[in-house]
Amino acid sequence: MADNIFPTMSFITLENRIKAYKQKPFVVWLMGLSGAGKTTLAYHLEQRLFSEGYYVATIDGDNVRSGLCKDLGFSQEDRTENLRRVAEMVKLFLQTGVICITSFITPKQFDRDMIKNIIGKDYVVDVYLQCSVQECAKRDPKQLYHLAKNKKIANFSGISSKFEEPVAPALIVNTEKDIIEHNISDIYLYLKTHNFL
Repeated sequence: MADNIFPTMSFITLENRIKAYKQKPFVVWLMGLSGAGKTTLAYHLEQRLFSEGYYVATIDGDNVRSGLCKDLGFSQEDRTENLRRVAEMVKLFLQTGVICITSFITPKQFDRDMIKNIIGKDYVVDVYLQCSVQECAKRDPKQLYHLAKNKKIANFSGISSKFEEPVAPALIVNTEKDIIEHNISDIYLYLKTHNFL
């Protein structure tokens, strides 16, 4: 941090916001291969929480890449920087008492550890969306697997770059075998039984 940077604090404390909003801030960090259903699941979960009166925001990978992180490529260094920026942004959201849902591939364990270090591990509910490369490639809504297999996209998770299985995520949901309503219910039940909601 530069010597002339002085972070400031709001007069409204997090405790004030928790009391006013009647909710605790946390992030549901959805991770998994491209095509596993992260974005779809994120917006459905957001809708469920919003309909119950929660203050909630979804931060999606493609949306961040088209704005805040449009200067970044897909090298490992740039991917790490992308996730670092998002984690810092989520941390700011949580300080205002908002619940966040994120949808990012997050293929490397060292990046997942970094995210928890930035945000605080007690605020992160990391959910792994389990779906085989074969099924994701079959869905391929953006034709990314097709491009990756034809070497038109480099460092593509699951094809030319390894997706590391998460080490002890809070929850694993199978988006290949289970319908989305089942996945939403599993996440919601986890949040309820672990006193996030």
